[in-house]
Formats: sequence, structure tokens, C-alpha cells
Amino acid sequence: MALGVGAIAPALYSEAAKAAPRKGGVYRMGLGGANTGDSLDPATNGDTFMINMNQGAVKNALVEVDANGQAIPELAESLEPSADAATWRVKMKQGVTFHSGKDLTLDDVIASIEHHRGEDSTSAAKSVAESMGEITKDGDTLVFTLESGNADFPYLLSDYHVLIGPDDGTGKVDWAAGDGTGAYSVGEFEPGVRANLVRNPNFFKEGEGNFDEVHITAINDTAARMNAMVTGQVDSIARCDLKTAGLLEKKPDVDVLQVSGTKHFTYPMDMRAAPFDNNDVRMALKYGIDRQGFVDTVLRGYGSVGNDHPIASTQNYHASGLPQREYDTDKAKWHLKQAGMDSLDVEMSASDAAFGGAVNASELYAEQLRPAGINLTIKRVSPDGYWDNVWMQVPWSACYWSGRPTADWMFTIAYKAGGNWTDTYWNHPRFEELLIAGRAELDEAKRNDIYVEMQTIVSNEGGVVVPCFANNVDAASTAMGKPDKLSGSWELDGSRSASRWWFA
Repeated sequence: MALGVGAIAPALYSEAAKAAPRKGGVYRMGLGGANTGDSLDPATNGDTFMINMNQGAVKNALVEVDANGQAIPELAESLEPSADAATWRVKMKQGVTFHSGKDLTLDDVIASIEHHRGEDSTSAAKSVAESMGEITKDGDTLVFTLESGNADFPYLLSDYHVLIGPDDGTGKVDWAAGDGTGAYSVGEFEPGVRANLVRNPNFFKEGEGNFDEVHITAINDTAARMNAMVTGQVDSIARCDLKTAGLLEKKPDVDVLQVSGTKHFTYPMDMRAAPFDNNDVRMALKYGIDRQGFVDTVLRGYGSVGNDHPIASTQNYHASGLPQREYDTDKAKWHLKQAGMDSLDVEMSASDAAFGGAVNASELYAEQLRPAGINLTIKRVSPDGYWDNVWMQVPWSACYWSGRPTADWMFTIAYKAGGNWTDTYWNHPRFEELLIAGRAELDEAKRNDIYVEMQTIVSNEGGVVVPCFANNVDAASTAMGKPDKLSGSWELDGSRSASRWWFA
């Protein structure tokens, strides 16, 4: 089956909207998740500011995920698998140029993917890129030869880390130059502060890239973001303060945008470190959280309960038959006793950089654990540099994941042994075996059984507490024109509002 643009790309715009987008204006975004250590190298990107800037405006990938959660060609023209899905032929779009004027070539794609691979790679997408197998050229087509079949392979090519930059002639990409094929070029970039982007007049997507300029301002403080939206300093914000989102919605010139997706809040434990190396301790901590209370109090109802694995109820292969873990301090005490303990003193690092209200949420968690004899101390840490200096650097911390459209992709980037973003540092032989088997299995029933077993393993043996799945709750001026359906894969229309939206 050839995955061509016309064959699989459902319309993102209504017929009226297709004619409606007009060019012009300066789009002002207020985004959190910004750090002074941010880089234009997509391998290092991991939070809202840089994802919206790099993937959402400046660069492109071979594939994108549309508002319906489907993988559709972006820089690719078509993707055609072999019968066993172990070989994929990817034909590139013709006539695409970088901001510098350089034509897009197959060598650019190879250099961009190789950037994430190799023993010395520190890329967050190392596990994903290494699963792409051998890459060769056949005329105007790239051939990916995988170690085994992968029916979800096109989704991997949409990873926001695996963006395409120009080969410098040595098989490398100068990411600091900021050159891309996206709707906007980089006019100014001050890490952790702001980015000013300028429209690319040669952008290859019709009806996108409508603003003259895009100004992105770093506003890490949630209250400050809300105030910027209320006072009209910005045209959109990501991650509303859920406590006051209802009040914001009453403003006649503001739309509060709620989209369900795969985002989930987590508490990952380093399973190499005591006491988290003991599964009974981990289970005690899982039984010690009131998930519905978390949704009601922390999310203000904008979400649903989690079950200590990362696959949302709306996704294919979700383990709907897995019993929902309930708040049970007696079971938490039992597991603690099995670990040889009558009580437990433990510390968690948290900042609102992890997710909105993370510090208060973690303090609520501490209160819920207390009846089980678990004394949790919350260490408040700075939001600046949180993802570099705290997450994966301390034994237990607060975290969030935007999730991924497929079970294989989510498990590969966050749970595969040795992965650069495997934040629990676990290595489960049966899980690793299933990860490979699930990719290659083309029988849907058997594939479902594999992913259900993987979710069960993570839930019952893994090192992560997943209390909830959170809806994306953003806000935008009513002056903004938007597609009929917004993507829920990341905030602000899959982090692509700069490319997809316009002033009505």
C-alpha cells in the first residue's frame, strides 16, 4: 500500500476555511517550558516552547500526524512498505527548499536521522532513530531496511526530534544555524526568553504559514501566562491554569480550547536506586494515590484517571480489561510490609515546570500517602533547567508526557531499556521481547494481546505512577482563525498553530 498524500490525508480544513485563511499580521504566543539551555538542535528539545518553535514553525519531518491521529506525508511524498513491513520505500517531495535556498535532498534526510544514532548519541530520539534500520538511496527514493517489520513505522518519522536540516557536505547538520524548510525562518532567538520568526515565502504547504511574523515569548509562570492572555499581550497561550480556566472562558474575546489526547502526568522512580528497586515499595506508592481525587482537584475535571501505564483509553490496543487501580491504603501497607517495612520516608523533587500545579499536586499526593505510613517530603526546585538538572537526575520527580500516537512509539521512546528518555531506568527482558514482537506482528488480534501484556507489565512491575491523563487546555484570541478540528497530540493544535492558524 502506498501512503500518498491524496490517499490518506483527510481534510484539516472545511471548504470555507480553505478559502478563508488570509496572510498577514504578527501572531504572539505565550509559552511555558522554556529554558536558558534551549537549543535549535531538535535532539535536545523536550518541552512546549521549543516544540512549538522547531517542529511547529521552523522545520519539518518526513511525516506529520494530523488532527485525526493519522500519519500523513510531510516532506515525504509517499511511503510504501513491503508485505512484511520490514522494508519501507520513502519518496520525497520535489521542489522543497530550505530557508537558505538550498534544495532538499536525500542526503539531508540521512544526515538528520544519523544525528540521533550511534554510541555517543545523547538524543532523546536515539531509540526511535536506531529502530529505523539501514538507510540507503535508490534513485529519488530512500529505502529503510528494518531489523524486523513495523506497521507503525511512518509514525516514527513524525517524531518532533527527527526534523530535517541541511547536510553540510560531511554528513552532519549545523543545527545552530537554524536552517529549515518550515513556514518561518528564525529572525531572533534568545533561549529561555523569546523567538521572533519571519514568514517563509517559499513554504511548500498551501494554506499554511499565514502570518507575517510569529513572536514567541517565554512565560513559564502559569499565572503570568493567564494574565498575558487576559490583558491581550498575546494571542494564544498553552497550558491554562485549570483553577481559573472557567473565568477566562467568560471573556468575550478569548476562546478556551480543550482537546483530549495522550498527555499524562507521571511520577517516575529510578529503579536502580533504593527503595525504588523493590517492586513492593513501588506498588505501595501506586496504591497510595487517589486518582479520581487527582483528576477532580488537580485537573478540575479536565482529564481522566490513569492506571500506571502510558496508553490512553482512546488509543488502539488500550488495555481496557486491566483492573483499574484504586486508592487503597490497606494494600499500600501490605506491600510495604512485604518489603520488610512498617513505614517509609522518601523524597520527591517537583516544580510546576513538570506540569501545571505539580508542586501542589505532589503535596496532595503526600497527604494521601500518610495513612499508609509513607512520609513523602516534597522538595521544591527551580523550573529553569528542570529537565536537565532534576528529571532523570534525582531518584524521584514529577514529570509529564505528551504521549505518542502509537503504543510502539510511546514504549520505544520512554520504556525501552537503555533509552535516553527511559526515566525509570528499567530493563525488563519480557517487555523487551514483546516490544520487538509487537512491531512485526501484522495480525491485529495478536498485536492487541502483545500491547495489553506490555501495559500490564508496566502497570504491575514498572517504576512509574501515572495518576491521570490530562486534556490539553489552551486559550486563543477569538480573532484567530483555526481548522475545524484541532490536533490533541500536543498543545495548541499539535504545536502547529503558528503554521496552521491565521487571523480571521
